[in-house]
Amino acid sequence: MEENKIINNPEQTPQASSKMKIQLTKENKMKDKKWVVYLSRYWQLYALLFLPILYLIIFKYLPMVYVQIAFKDYKFRESVWALPFTKNYGFGHFIKAFKNADFRYAIRNTVVLNLLDLVVGFPAPIIFALILNELKLPKFKKVVQTVAYMPHFLSWIIVASLALQLFAPSTGLVNVAVKALGGEPIPFLNEPTHWVVTYILIGIWQSFGWNSIVYLAAIAGINQELYEAASVDGAGRFRKMWHITLPGIKPTIVVLLVMALGNILGSSFDRPFAFQNNTVMNVSNVISTFVYSYGIKGLKFELSTAVGLFQSVVGVIFLLLANNISRRLGERGIW
Repeated sequence: MEENKIINNPEQTPQASSKMKIQLTKENKMKDKKWVVYLSRYWQLYALLFLPILYLIIFKYLPMVYVQIAFKDYKFRESVWALPFTKNYGFGHFIKAFKNADFRYAIRNTVVLNLLDLVVGFPAPIIFALILNELKLPKFKKVVQTVAYMPHFLSWIIVASLALQLFAPSTGLVNVAVKALGGEPIPFLNEPTHWVVTYILIGIWQSFGWNSIVYLAAIAGINQELYEAASVDGAGRFRKMWHITLPGIKPTIVVLLVMALGNILGSSFDRPFAFQNNTVMNVSNVISTFVYSYGIKGLKFELSTAVGLFQSVVGVIFLLLANNISRRLGERGIW
């Protein structure tokens, strides 16, 4: 813009105009040199990005080409570009999925289990982090942290095996103790209501310690002078926790809550698959296990692709809505 003004200004002499052009050219060359110097100094950081970016392109973006299987009549031997579109303007597989009773049950179970995980499980790491922050004995605090983190490193197959050994109707350790005390065995894993409660509680036990790390890091970033000032004013531990610690980690809580709401229709495969059995299929069959049953075992790739695409789109919509609500309430959100 400055260069155009200089050229179009009739009051300036040609010599002044040429000098300004030379000066602008020198400044641009200096900027280019700065970029060259910067890249030559920090090229290792950009080199480290090469493999992650290559991974994203190969394993995340290139496979998106095959999303169109959800709208076409899939044939294994033909190219995905040459496949004809299915009936109902390409939405035939989606209509077929929604007519499937198993898919409707899978949507219901996914939403219910994720909402229960959110309502019951989301506050657990926050409460644990607040309690852990108040512990004064460093060695005891480290032991508690280690014990709480350990279940996270166990796979869901191992966790399900442990649960079966503990909660089996006749041979489980818990039911053996219940029968020894004169009680009736509890069908933890064989009756729908008990299965849901057991599923949620085991999920909380497995993840709350690891999830509390984020909140402990946020608590560590709170200015300690606020606690000192509150002590001078006579505030106790509970008052400090309520008026300083919780407001201090509120942005972190909102961000993680928005991300959890965005995953309300998503579900991992290994957790429900490891815990489900024929007696509780009406409450344990979620979208991921439905896709496995119909797509992998039933070889209905187009139907499972349509279900997966529907799940992803709805998840993105929930994420956008949750982020928009958090920003309207005055919080930062994710972006």
